[in-house]
Amino acid sequence: MAVGKVTFTKVEREKLAEVLWLLNWISVLTGAILFGLGLFLKVEIQKWQEVMSEQGILYVPHTLITTGLAACCINFLGGKICLDCADTNKFLRWKLVMMPYVVCTFFFTSCVLAGALMCYSIRSQLEESLFLGLRNAMRYYKDTDTPGRCYLKRTLDLLQIQFQCCGNTGYRDWFQVQWISNRYLDMTSSTVVDRLRSNVDGKYLMDGVPFSCCSTFSPRPCIQQQVSNSSAHFNYDQQSQQLNLWRRGCRQALMDHYTSIMQSIGLTVLLIWLFELLVLTGVRYLQTAMENVLRLGDPDSESDGWILENSLAETARSNFNVIKNLGKCYQVDDDPNINVPTAAAEQELPSQQVQPL
Repeated sequence: MAVGKVTFTKVEREKLAEVLWLLNWISVLTGAILFGLGLFLKVEIQKWQEVMSEQGILYVPHTLITTGLAACCINFLGGKICLDCADTNKFLRWKLVMMPYVVCTFFFTSCVLAGALMCYSIRSQLEESLFLGLRNAMRYYKDTDTPGRCYLKRTLDLLQIQFQCCGNTGYRDWFQVQWISNRYLDMTSSTVVDRLRSNVDGKYLMDGVPFSCCSTFSPRPCIQQQVSNSSAHFNYDQQSQQLNLWRRGCRQALMDHYTSIMQSIGLTVLLIWLFELLVLTGVRYLQTAMENVLRLGDPDSESDGWILENSLAETARSNFNVIKNLGKCYQVDDDPNINVPTAAAEQELPSQQVQPL
């Protein structure tokens, strides 16, 4: 029994072909939207790639870009095919192309769904990448003279100013790294030398943060040195003054930024997938209806169209039997005729015997 069986008249088949022609051209536009969304996401990720530990998450925008280009090509061809399928004579030119076209459209539609799911499943990988990347960037903040790291200071400062954040998870992360270069330290000062000797690995650690951590909404000058020493500043309350610093960590700020983008793109791609699924269903109905018209031999007669020719259980069973019998083509161990001599062979054996000398 066919799944989703529908009977079409000649007029209904022509209307279906015309509607699918229009939907395919709309799908070309949705493919361009997919391409644009993937390109936009790639640019947004590359803006802050210096504070990410790996670029493995770029597979999401690459998937959207590739799927968008494939959508433009497949649906452009599909518009031409669907328009010609309104005529039985023209359908004969595309009869052998219809099934590969339906299969390609099915895989393309599956890729669109996969792209939508990737936008929602990438969060944990993105969070880990930002955590490790920001930690390494803070370590190399002072290395402005080292090739490959000379722009990290500028990147981190812009990040903290633009997203109003400080450190990886908070401003105290700067207390655990030396973010001031040694060339700016006065090595003749006993205070500096004592601090270098007392801290781990000879690093110049202090309870201070870069200027980019200062809040622009503070009513007083920014306190970025001796942050934890309340007696070093006049009328300084560590809790009520909020330290004059941004309280949110940059990892959380970037996560919120990318999450909002991913959710918007994921929802858009999901809507595009539903639309493409509708187009695929219509093309399948048109293909099967036109093939049944050719079997009937009357272009003006009614014909049945369906999604699957047999039920799901029968289709799965037949495919399973095909796969199961693939390996039996070369199996000869169970052949009942093996090692059994035929009558012709028995007659040839005496004649082939050699007389002893």
